[in-house]
Amino acid sequence: MKRMVWRTLKVFIIFIACTLLFYFGLRFMHLEYEQFHRYEPPEGPAIKVFHNDDMNRFRLFFRFGE
Repeated sequence: MKRMVWRTLKVFIIFIACTLLFYFGLRFMHLEYEQFHRYEPPEGPAIKVFHNDDMNRFRLFFRFGE
């Protein structure tokens, strides 16, 4: 009986340790990527695809896939 309780306790402790490691790992990744700017303005020879007054360019973009 004592051996079964000890094994169950070891599995429970390992489960809690792995759960905490996973939780704090996700929190760390969230803090790292929270400061990451996904929508920075493009650099180089990029052109703007959509203009408010030019719907033809927008339609051509979807029609031909440029």
